Amino acid sequence: MAVGKNKRLSKGKKGKGKKAADPFAKKEWYEVRAPSMFTSRAVGKTMVSRTTGTKIASEALKNRIINVSLADLNNDEDQAHRTIRLRVDEVQGRNCLTNFHGMNFTSDKLRSLVRKWQTLIECSVDVKTLDGYYLRIFCISFTKKRQNQLKKTAYAQTAQIRMIRKKMTEIITNEASSVELKDLVLKFVPEIIGTEIQKACSAIYPLQNTYIRKCKVLKTPKFDVSKLLELHADTADDAGAKVDRAIAEDVALAAAVAGTADPEQK
Repeated sequence: MAVGKNKRLSKGKKGKGKKAADPFAKKEWYEVRAPSMFTSRAVGKTMVSRTTGTKIASEALKNRIINVSLADLNNDEDQAHRTIRLRVDEVQGRNCLTNFHGMNFTSDKLRSLVRKWQTLIECSVDVKTLDGYYLRIFCISFTKKRQNQLKKTAYAQTAQIRMIRKKMTEIITNEASSVELKDLVLKFVPEIIGTEIQKACSAIYPLQNTYIRKCKVLKTPKFDVSKLLELHADTADDAGAKVDRAIAEDVALAAAVAGTADPEQK
């Protein structure tokens, strides 16, 4: 090596003694709130970097997507096969107010439905709700054996599949275009649309396991804060836990006794 070429050889390691800063020291925690169409409003917490200069924390939180299991939102383990996408539309104080942004089936649920000896029928429809949301709704269904059928397979003919798909499109369009987004989400949970499709298509070919497996929000209307606040107006989650009637009466009686005893002591 030529003398004098490596100038850093005698100076030691670069950046030595520099203390590593904790990245979480510059973060803030915000609570994520679900809209009133779900039972449990407190979804969880999300973090964001503190407001510094032109970088505002609330602006960084807006449009953030949160995936939550429907079982957690409705406190029902039977609904664990659905995941709901919520989007942060507004930040008020330490609360992130969200709105529905999509729904999907878990992969294990979908795989449990697909079997041999039956026909899988799928359909996708683009609809517009009354409040101006453009949605793409995906439906899935399976054929089943007729009553007293001896044949092993239950395959539908191509013409029958086309007729079923047409009927699916009609029902989904009618159900979705006649209501607002919040009412449509409430229809997804108990599978009202799936049941309607099964009834309507029973004359063409018997169906089973008919579900709205996916919903995507393609386009949203112009943002209106008042409409979002309507969805978050109900704060039933913060009202407190239910108290047993007998316990409540005992507490009231004890308070009344204490109130009458005070003047005598004085």
